[in-house]
Amino acid sequence: MLILAGLLPFALQPALAQPKPAAKPPASAIPAPRPIGAFEDWQAATYDEAGQTVCYAFTKARSSTPRIPGRGEAILTVTQRVLMRDAVSLSAGFEYAANAGVSVQSDKAKFEFYTAKRSAFARDGHAVIAALATSRQVTVKSPHPQKKEVVDSFSVRGFAKAYEAINKACPPK
Repeated sequence: MLILAGLLPFALQPALAQPKPAAKPPASAIPAPRPIGAFEDWQAATYDEAGQTVCYAFTKARSSTPRIPGRGEAILTVTQRVLMRDAVSLSAGFEYAANAGVSVQSDKAKFEFYTAKRSAFARDGHAVIAALATSRQVTVKSPHPQKKEVVDSFSVRGFAKAYEAINKACPPK
């Protein structure tokens, strides 16, 4: 449960970068995640946002190189909302330089994500989902602001079941 609570801010990020409000809501206003389940290397959960249920599945990087002091965890997330399906995002654990590009490689496909602050977003979430469903792992190459290339590897073991669980909990309308 602590993992899910710690990762909730990543699931709350919209698929399209938007300016953040000036004031943060009080901690009591942040919705608590409700676990759906653990599926091998993936976790799934829900939370409420503006009266709607949001479902998400996520996994942490299995390996990251090079080690960068002070870097947070890299987390790959798939989110389902009523009006926005298959939003795929990456939390880098550091802030990207402006207009940085991120390369995401599955076993058979390569995707370019766009960045905003500490996150990267898929331009075509449906295509990334299809690749995740048939891959063994995903490798992400990100430019670190210190001119280093960061490589994160994510397992997709359990992704198909986690994705099925979030679609069942948040079916399309």
